[in-house]
Amino acid sequence: MSAIVPNLEQFQQLAASPDTGPVVMLNLLKFKVRADGEQGSGAEAYSRYGDAVVKMVEAQGGRVLWTGRADQILIGDPREDWDAVALVWYPSRKAFIDMVTTKEYQEAHVHREQGLSSTIVIACTPMVDRLTGRKEPH
Repeated sequence: MSAIVPNLEQFQQLAASPDTGPVVMLNLLKFKVRADGEQGSGAEAYSRYGDAVVKMVEAQGGRVLWTGRADQILIGDPREDWDAVALVWYPSRKAFIDMVTTKEYQEAHVHREQGLSSTIVIACTPMVDRLTGRKEPH
């Protein structure tokens, strides 16, 4: 299985997780020098994916919180370097799953697969609810 898409077990675990509120997807991205199957660099292919998916994220009530270049590893294995980082907020895990299971998302995802050499995506939940100030169990 590609390191660019979740395996069935990972996807099932996400779907079975408690869906009690917002989730932020932390994306660590490593681009291919040249995109597979299309013109341009891996970063350019990923940008085509991003252009299409931002609209889908927003249609689910989500938003891109932050994107940036990964400049330097301060702690950790320097061989595991990343080119970019993105934080994407969704109102729920269900909203994320609903988005990634559409035909439109699958069509856009081709650019992601052609542009990335590796990635890590981590589903993150808040430890403190900003609205209530309530601490979440961890």
